[in-house]
Amino acid sequence: MRRTLPGLAGTAALALVLAACGGGSESDSTTDSTTSGETDASSLEAELTWWDTSDPTNEGPTYEALIEKFNEEYPNVTINYESVPFGDAQNKFKTAAEAGSGAPDIMRAEVAWVPEFAAAGHLYALDGTALLEDNNFLETPLSSNVYDGKTYGVPQVTDTLGLMYNKELFEKAGIDEAPTTWEEVGEAAEALKTKADVDGLYINNGGYFLLPFIYGEGGDLLDTEAETIEVGSPESVAGIKTAQDLVKSGAAVKPDANDSYGTMMTLFKEGKVGMIVNGPWETAAISDDPNFGGFENLGVAPVPAGSDGAGAPVGGHNYVIYSGMDEAKADAAIAFVNFMASAESQAFAAEELGVLPANADAYDQLGDNERVAAWKPALDVSKARPWIPEGGLFFAPLDEMATKVLIQGADVQKSMDEAAAKFKSDVVPDYAAQ
Repeated sequence: MRRTLPGLAGTAALALVLAACGGGSESDSTTDSTTSGETDASSLEAELTWWDTSDPTNEGPTYEALIEKFNEEYPNVTINYESVPFGDAQNKFKTAAEAGSGAPDIMRAEVAWVPEFAAAGHLYALDGTALLEDNNFLETPLSSNVYDGKTYGVPQVTDTLGLMYNKELFEKAGIDEAPTTWEEVGEAAEALKTKADVDGLYINNGGYFLLPFIYGEGGDLLDTEAETIEVGSPESVAGIKTAQDLVKSGAAVKPDANDSYGTMMTLFKEGKVGMIVNGPWETAAISDDPNFGGFENLGVAPVPAGSDGAGAPVGGHNYVIYSGMDEAKADAAIAFVNFMASAESQAFAAEELGVLPANADAYDQLGDNERVAAWKPALDVSKARPWIPEGGLFFAPLDEMATKVLIQGADVQKSMDEAAAKFKSDVVPDYAAQ
């Protein structure tokens, strides 16, 4: 039974929420593709390769089920589904595209990759196609696909980070509400240790997961208007110092050097740590784990605030089409992506996985979906990242920094200065150093 989604007031409210996160630019590009309007499904015949970078165990089966649904409508279009590890996909696609051999026809790309691939000429412009005519995409997720006035992809899902917590452990520890500041996180961690005999917080040592600490102190990675590198600013350093202090004090678990993310998820699912910072893509996996206690045991709150407030990055993934594909395949590729990015398909994925649709009309179809509604407060404090071609290069220096400060206990200012130097040399050499 489907009911009205509380607190969302239909699609318009969520669109306003996400637009406020960072307000992407709208595409007023000239049409680069001539494919538009309705396509006769029975007339399409093609063989396409799709690289799916989602989790092959938890998410992959849902997207494979959608392929089966697509083939009910388009029986003569063969989709060769390939699960490609997310960590390998960016460089693997670039290598294949630059070589002119081995690139997929369609790819699930992280939002930061799209401007980079588009700038290199690897993506098919979608202006004037049914993809942009048939769908009502949310503004901020769609904006990540716009480069130099043209649109090179459409959003599959949007996401952000939030504080996920174990309600049963909170009850044992006498914690009535989710902490709203990092200071309160420390207090909650102490209560979890003394009263529930579990660790308090696990912070994954990936740079993306440290952005809420940076944003919470008013810091950022770049100022794209001033073209300056902000990684080593006092505000950004203060944010990372907060994260390090949580680990040093014992409020947060020292991350595993070999498999930080996997260890974090195992400990949380097994009830050995009370809080993690993660995103909606793990909602289903956590809820369905037999050790956790179901969705009713999962609490979701906005990321805690620093001295400047709360802020979490807007993330997500987009569907893109390879510019070097056989032009005869274009109609079939666009039809497939149009099907996968439709409100119906995104609502199906949300129902199965708890992911957040980027097609606004999907929310009307979802009705009162608790897994989706739980993330609305977290989206309220989310912040768009800079959509520049170099955006996919941000996290190698940040990941190295995170390992140094959280695992090795290195000096934060020195580690951030080293990351800023890497930004200057490897990411945005034309930007001014601090």
